Amino acid sequence: MTTEVTRLTVEELAALMKKAAGVTVDPQDLQARADAPFAEFGLDSLGLLGIVGELENRHGRALPTDAERCKSPRAFLDLVNGTLTTGA
Repeated sequence: MTTEVTRLTVEELAALMKKAAGVTVDPQDLQARADAPFAEFGLDSLGLLGIVGELENRHGRALPTDAERCKSPRAFLDLVNGTLTTGA
């Protein structure tokens, strides 16, 4: 049996920001400003913690503690997708 590796997309991150933190962000804006701090999108550390919790529940495993301290969407996506693809 093969296991499908799921990568978190910008669109999914935008949806998680809305679901877990109540922050509405256009995925295209998130993509265009992927290196901007989360604070510029209205997401604080508690909102990011909510996103991490949602992803941990969805994938059934813990993410690195660094995920909660990522400063930008690109850093967060890189860390999460690296974790998901390596199974760490």
